Amino acid sequence: MTAATLPPGLTLAIHPFSRGFGWAAFEGPFTPYDWGLSTARRDKNAVCLRKIEKLIARLQPQTLVLEAFERRISARPARTARLCRAIVSLAADRGLEVALYSRVDVQAAFAPLGARTRDEIAAAVARHVDALRHRIPRARDKPWLWEDPRMALFSAAALILTHHQRGASSLFDALP
Repeated sequence: MTAATLPPGLTLAIHPFSRGFGWAAFEGPFTPYDWGLSTARRDKNAVCLRKIEKLIARLQPQTLVLEAFERRISARPARTARLCRAIVSLAADRGLEVALYSRVDVQAAFAPLGARTRDEIAAAVARHVDALRHRIPRARDKPWLWEDPRMALFSAAALILTHHQRGASSLFDALP
């Protein structure tokens, strides 16, 4: 695909997790363009950053969206926070607009749908973005089990929907 065929104004969201990152690129609030998961076995931050750099070069997004990572109390490992700082730096170097949203922001965007937990938000994304519906993972039976890596894809999509909610009174009201 050439740059001439890319839709203008793509929004790219990246959600790092312990084994890599999930990403989604949308043309508009409910219009996914591309999405995926990427893993790294060794030197995770360097490998992920190289893959993200290639992704940015291929998609040429206008905006990069991440979950806020600089919090005093965070469940994210220090390695993931370092990766997020490097992603923000890379995006700034490429002239991209960067938007950060907290977990509370995402929950507030999905509150009108009654979705508060990560599983509920992922289910809401799947209901409203038909192209991702087949990728929805089963909810964990027990909280100590590993989270399905596909949740990073749905977290990235939720970040994009939260970003688009910013300019609307309620993004989900306009849907049939």
